[in-house]
Amino acid sequence: MKKQDEINLPVAREAGLIVQEMTGEVLIYDQERQKAHCLNQTAALVWRYSDGKTTVAQMARLLEKEMQMPVAEGLIWMALEQLGKAHLMNERVARLTPRPELSRRQLMKRVGLGAAVALPLVSSIVAPRAVQAATLLPPGACCTSPGVCGSGVCSPSPSCSSPPKACA
Repeated sequence: MKKQDEINLPVAREAGLIVQEMTGEVLIYDQERQKAHCLNQTAALVWRYSDGKTTVAQMARLLEKEMQMPVAEGLIWMALEQLGKAHLMNERVARLTPRPELSRRQLMKRVGLGAAVALPLVSSIVAPRAVQAATLLPPGACCTSPGVCGSGVCSPSPSCSSPPKACA
């Protein structure tokens, strides 16, 4: 049977993700859910340190060294919650000793306004599929290829320099 600390070690998801590291943030595209996520520095560091071996307390100390400012464990838990909701963790991590959850505002008051920059942030958007991102011509426009016709009803127009092509 696993020890209680081993059960609660966060593990970041790696399968089905395309990761692009940028200055101060990490962009992640989830191929399974067709969602793009932008992790600020704090969330990116928590995600990176979620290796299944590092505890939340150890993460807080690592972030303190990296960011050169005090980091409360509540900040790590907030990041883990956001990463879990974004499906960027293998499984959602629960606190072994439940504590009342703090809002971002309460956490800012507790850690100080200067540390507000350190608050973890995971921004997510649904990425359109390639076919949804295509720009199509309106009905009746001159079709130069079947891939640009949006209606399937292309007709000749006085402005067309060549005869209309059949839309697929």
